Amino acid sequence: MISIIHDIAPYMDFVADFYDDPDFSDPHLLMKQEKEESIIDWINKPDCFCLLAEEEGTTQGIFLFFLIPEERYIEMLMGISRSPEAIEEVLGYLGSNYKGYKIDFVFNPKWLTFQKALERRRAAFDIEQQRMVYSHKEIKETVDDIQLYSDQYKEQYMDIHDDSERYWTAEKTIEAKDRFNIFLAIENNKVVGYIDVSNCFKENEPYDLFVMEEYRNRGIGRKLLLKALKENEPNDMMLLVDIDNKSAIKLYESVGFVKKDNFNMLTAHWVID
Repeated sequence: MISIIHDIAPYMDFVADFYDDPDFSDPHLLMKQEKEESIIDWINKPDCFCLLAEEEGTTQGIFLFFLIPEERYIEMLMGISRSPEAIEEVLGYLGSNYKGYKIDFVFNPKWLTFQKALERRRAAFDIEQQRMVYSHKEIKETVDDIQLYSDQYKEQYMDIHDDSERYWTAEKTIEAKDRFNIFLAIENNKVVGYIDVSNCFKENEPYDLFVMEEYRNRGIGRKLLLKALKENEPNDMMLLVDIDNKSAIKLYESVGFVKKDNFNMLTAHWVID
């Protein structure tokens, strides 16, 4: 049975049972635990809803979602269950109640029952991603040639921004000044690269790093990262990188990021017909 709940506190024992389970733990939940933050606050936000899966009064799963009705978009903030039946019921509920919506699921790559359930619904999957965290390595390099975004470069920034299958498009990122910083690499008054990075959390994250092909292998991506890291201090920084992107991992390690084991993520995209 699926129901909507408005208080997760009575189910915290069920939630806690997943923290140390490498096959079923939720990466977002682990990050909350690592930062000693409560997940109870999530459920109280007006743009979130939480589904409880039960069988004969016994909790079988809890799934928390972020909802933007005007964009017909949903993102799973947390999903925990060991029950294939509960997973089917939750996905069935979403399929029946959110026709035409796109739903993004970010979850533990070892949670195979959930992955297979999404595969049966013809969801599209990204490459598994490695989580890396910043070690606050001392930055000695100068990055004065990297600039904070200003509207005089708006057209150039939007022209090179990768908006394909991306929620945070160039326009949305520009408008979300309370959430993002945008740093630009500029040569001869031309934008040749950018980094979009969150600015409102204790642990922020680069959402997009891009350098035009003809300007690559010149250290511009490194400078963009260093600028973002310097401006982010003393807050923490994390990022996700495709596990097969060896060059990017090497770059991130060179500026002070280290791999975080057991926090890898898999993202699936389901458009409900």
